[in-house]
Amino acid sequence: MSTNGNPPPSDFIRQIVADDVAAGNNGGRVHTRFPPEPNGYLHIGHAKAICINFGVAAEFGGPCNLRFDDTNPVKEEQEYIDAIIEDVRWLGFDWADRLYYASDYFEAMYGWAEELVQKGRAYVDDQTADEIRAARGSLTEPGVESPHRNRPAAESLDLFRRMRAGEFPDGTRVLRAKIDMAHPNINLRDPIMYRIVHAAHPRQGDAWCIYPMYDWAHGLEDSIEGITHSLCSLEFENHRPLYDWFIDAINDGRDEPIHHPRQYEFARFNLTHTVMSKRKFRRMVEEGHVSGWDDPRLSTLRGLRRRGFPPEAIRNFMQRIGVSKVASTVDYALLEHCVREVLNRTSPRVMAVLNPLKVVVTNYPEGQSEELDAINNPEDEAAGTRKVPFGRELFIERDDFMEDPPRKFFRLAPGREVRLRYAYFITCQEAVKDASGQVVELRCTYDPATRGGDAPDGRKVKATLHWVSAAHAVDAEVRLYGQLFTEEFPEAKEGQDFLDCLNPDSLTTVSAKVEPSLAGAEPLKRVQFERLGYFCLDPDTTDEKLIFNRTCTLRDTWAKIQKRGRDA
Repeated sequence: MSTNGNPPPSDFIRQIVADDVAAGNNGGRVHTRFPPEPNGYLHIGHAKAICINFGVAAEFGGPCNLRFDDTNPVKEEQEYIDAIIEDVRWLGFDWADRLYYASDYFEAMYGWAEELVQKGRAYVDDQTADEIRAARGSLTEPGVESPHRNRPAAESLDLFRRMRAGEFPDGTRVLRAKIDMAHPNINLRDPIMYRIVHAAHPRQGDAWCIYPMYDWAHGLEDSIEGITHSLCSLEFENHRPLYDWFIDAINDGRDEPIHHPRQYEFARFNLTHTVMSKRKFRRMVEEGHVSGWDDPRLSTLRGLRRRGFPPEAIRNFMQRIGVSKVASTVDYALLEHCVREVLNRTSPRVMAVLNPLKVVVTNYPEGQSEELDAINNPEDEAAGTRKVPFGRELFIERDDFMEDPPRKFFRLAPGREVRLRYAYFITCQEAVKDASGQVVELRCTYDPATRGGDAPDGRKVKATLHWVSAAHAVDAEVRLYGQLFTEEFPEAKEGQDFLDCLNPDSLTTVSAKVEPSLAGAEPLKRVQFERLGYFCLDPDTTDEKLIFNRTCTLRDTWAKIQKRGRDA
């Protein structure tokens, strides 16, 4: 089945939307929103909500708003607003002119709150926060009604207006909905609608000293914007009856009812070897366990971008894991698999040596150099070729040489011949050692007849090595990132602090040599270091110092996991 020419629905959310469109609900409109709270940076868990909301809207020909739920001035900052805008746009989504703020609706929300007070559906409570919390009850015991619950509507209205006027200190009064203190859903036990907070708001300044609670504001924001499908993660499922109650209470007796959006919930996901909590990220940043919110080891969108993850790969990952009502845990290897799929197609190949060992080609003329043709990306014919310089002195990886190699070691060893990528066959004649016995230099000879290909006499070699010309090499710092946590599930063990699972070897820094084509590259440029993995030029790079972050290795762990599953 298709809907208006769109692909068939692939999950229960899209099926609901397709059915609504077919039935003509909301006039056939589809209008969604992504509503982040600007109290921190977005992480990959938020990317799922972003992809669902923007994706569903686009698939059914409707708009998606970006709206900030900025109802808590104590925890919100302009820094987070700016970062969220940048991250959503980087992920590949656009909201055109539909950037909204809950705080711009404060006046309308306040007016509706006064209506509920006048209807006897809300009241001002003088109890403290601790008293309200203690009287709320539990899952097995009903709550206790406030002694102020039945105060006259006129008195509550007067107090509410005086709350807004700033007559009372923080925490002395709240506005509560009058619902049912014995309701089985605790969220409906006279929830707080407004609290007094004498704090400047990032957008509204000092215009307000009472602020709406999230549960009161959220559904009203959707109503004001005409949202047809309010798509939320599963933890809001028990809040949906409250959102509906607020809209119904406002519309009760109204000649012109306000729009009533419908909420649908999907399950969040967990990712192995990481945490998915702004609070935990903040703790790691503030305690100095990572360098900042954009540390490439974090699964924040800023961290993933700095590490070199392409936004296309994250979108593909979200499509792979799908949408359901059941929470799931996804192996980090699948995310890296999606990254490799994109980078393999799009990243130019370059040569870099991370643990340099000097090679002197003794029969190559001193002072001479030449330029060899190198393929930029064998997966992309349009990528073309580049020139790499070759000279008498080179660097190869120290791991590519063994003085006394085991039987299955096919790389360079005394008397052994190998191919240099795009260059020549070389044969190791001598290993030069320092006073401690460490090999510091190799003396090799080359075969001029093997330039760029095979030997004319048909002889074969079993290894091809990457290399960099010593005279033309550019110095670089390379940061090798591993998993931030040693445990697959760092939050799973009872009584264990998740920080106990931090991996002390999650970052290793090496001094490398890279080919000169990388000099002057733009920050965040993604490349494949041949035979080594995918890397991204760090934003801290300067003209004097290149810095690369390893995005991921070439080894596809996910493919091996899949194969084991098929073979089982």
